[in-house]
Amino acid sequence: MTSAALASPSPAAPIGVIAASTVDTAARNVRDLLAMAIDYAPSHGALIVHDTRTDLNRALTEAYRRAIPGATFVDFDSVTPEQVLAAFARMAPGDLVVLIQSTSFRLEAFRIRIELFKRGLKVIEHVHLSRMPGDQGRHYIDALAYDPAYYRGVGHALKERIDRAAGGMIDSGGEQLVFGSPFEPAKLNIGDYRAMNNVGGQFPLGEVFTEALDLEAVHGRVRIFVFGDTQFLVNRPEHPITLIVERGRVTGVEHSTPAFDNMLAIIRAHEGEVWLRELGFGMNRAFSREQMVDDIGTYERMCGIHLSLGAKHGVYPKPQFRRKDTRYHVDVFAVTEAVYLDQERVYRDGAWQV
Repeated sequence: MTSAALASPSPAAPIGVIAASTVDTAARNVRDLLAMAIDYAPSHGALIVHDTRTDLNRALTEAYRRAIPGATFVDFDSVTPEQVLAAFARMAPGDLVVLIQSTSFRLEAFRIRIELFKRGLKVIEHVHLSRMPGDQGRHYIDALAYDPAYYRGVGHALKERIDRAAGGMIDSGGEQLVFGSPFEPAKLNIGDYRAMNNVGGQFPLGEVFTEALDLEAVHGRVRIFVFGDTQFLVNRPEHPITLIVERGRVTGVEHSTPAFDNMLAIIRAHEGEVWLRELGFGMNRAFSREQMVDDIGTYERMCGIHLSLGAKHGVYPKPQFRRKDTRYHVDVFAVTEAVYLDQERVYRDGAWQV
């Protein structure tokens, strides 16, 4: 299938609000991802399914045109779902599929990434790009930069340290959240697929995550500066909100906002109480408290600590939760001054120290 044509800009041309130099950066970052994370070889096929609704979509599509000039390009909005499925069916195990989505492509009951993985395909997903307008596109493109020595070196070192820790503590500027329990085996999202069944996933990369083995051993106070709202967008209150945590539940808040109170009320209405579950060690240095994007799922890679509120976290089954009863997983981002595993400080001055 040939692409429903998007005219390819010259290498020197900007794409909407995205400067030509940023498009060049996108092409360079994509080439590095393909070579060093995905291990893509030109002898394999490549299918790029994209839309053209935003400047960021168009810039990333151009980046892949430069990186894989022999790829097949399909404009999702210009073909039928049957044609997209037929294009997937022509791919062979080891081939690459890239999905560049202003929202998230839907093909009825076809769960795109899961089904493509089942076929042995490598998958790169860029999702919800419409949530990152204007200059946020540059931040997103910067976050695609892949440094294997950093991601694999620091990522594996963090996992090793988490997996042998008896507990830990987050200092969020005078408030301390204590994890009085060992942790679940940490999971990696660092672009190292050598020991994994599937190659690829949602990009940008950069996270090691876990949670307490005993959720009720988590207690203390933590200041958060961002939370995910009901539209899955970053909500940054004027001042950090302090969460009071007892036996793994949020039992109180200080300096809250109506939007955050509403979020807690929604969780309590369906789950009875507000559990604190995920402990995420974000690693992507393109995102910080100052440099942000609006999409909460992308911003989750921010270099620092994020937590989740609500009982839902399907990666780690817990006996007190039945999957059908868990509904909410709301990401919140801690003011991260220091992180300790046992008595060892592993985060200082905005960077991981392992």
